[in-house]
Amino acid sequence: MRRVKIGVIGCGAIAQVHHMPNLNELQDEFEVTAVCDVSEGAAQYVANRFHVPQYFTDYRELLASDVEAVLLCQTDPKKGVAVDAFDAGKHAFVEKPVCFSLQECDEMIEARKRAGTVGQAGYMKVYDPAFERAKLEAADMDVRFVQINHLHPNNALHLQQFDVRSFGDLPEGAIESAMEGRQAAREQAIGEAPPHVERAFHLLAGSMIHDLYGLREIMGLPVEVSHTEIWQEGRAVTFTLVYENGARCVGTWIDLPDLWDFKETLEIYGDDKRVTVAYPTGFSRGILSTVSIQGIDGEGRTYRTEPYIDWDSAFVQELRHFHDCIVNDKTSRTSLEHARKDVKLIIDIIGAYKG
Repeated sequence: MRRVKIGVIGCGAIAQVHHMPNLNELQDEFEVTAVCDVSEGAAQYVANRFHVPQYFTDYRELLASDVEAVLLCQTDPKKGVAVDAFDAGKHAFVEKPVCFSLQECDEMIEARKRAGTVGQAGYMKVYDPAFERAKLEAADMDVRFVQINHLHPNNALHLQQFDVRSFGDLPEGAIESAMEGRQAAREQAIGEAPPHVERAFHLLAGSMIHDLYGLREIMGLPVEVSHTEIWQEGRAVTFTLVYENGARCVGTWIDLPDLWDFKETLEIYGDDKRVTVAYPTGFSRGILSTVSIQGIDGEGRTYRTEPYIDWDSAFVQELRHFHDCIVNDKTSRTSLEHARKDVKLIIDIIGAYKG
């Protein structure tokens, strides 16, 4: 098996909790030759902790090194780094949110096409064995109704279970520059909006995106966003999507910052069958998602089953797929072109609220 030399840009929580340990596990597939962060302390710490030979504070120096691929998990926006990576001939795995506006997405897609390399979105939940089983079960259903509930506590409650380190050494202006970039991309996407709408937009792009891309895998794209409600000063969103067959999806994301118990469920209903997937928080390791199937069999008997789910980590599986796309020229299941559809849906959900 050919090992791909990869560099990681962004050495924060998601890199320390998931990507670096997983890349370390996937030693037959990847060789991490460099990491980068604008915080020199974070870059040096991650390099030392995971035995990476090089660290940088300027991503351009990483791109000039011998890496074939990059994993982008730095603070948003990511578009500029992604375009530069493609222009340098690299394959790029872009953590969510990939971007905020369609214009950003189109620039990234065009750069990827010019390079002829792989561009994969960090959509780990579609690689989750529980989701894959639910998608299989839903394939032969005449779906009438879908419900998504995403009850989200403060990530700090779960991150404290891990040794995640930060160093308070960001260069002057780094935070302001990132905020300006986010604001410009947000205005490009949804125009001027009051603070509660801006907050809701970012929670859709940064967290509920997981529910939206999974929903698209099962239901396709909706024909209409019939209703959006933004409440709790933008810390909660409820929307209704309409599908071509008349089905509806009602989705809710709500911030419950002081409640430990994270809840994220996808429920798919037909006339005689229900499939429910329950996910753990993304900031956990070794906790499996679950799927349950309820229905009525051909003899009229009610049943409920909870299939055995493989222990494969969704984060590991998406990296394996990225490797497969690079080495074996496979088509990415979670391409940037797919991600563009989700960016548009988020913009449409906000648009239904703004009117």
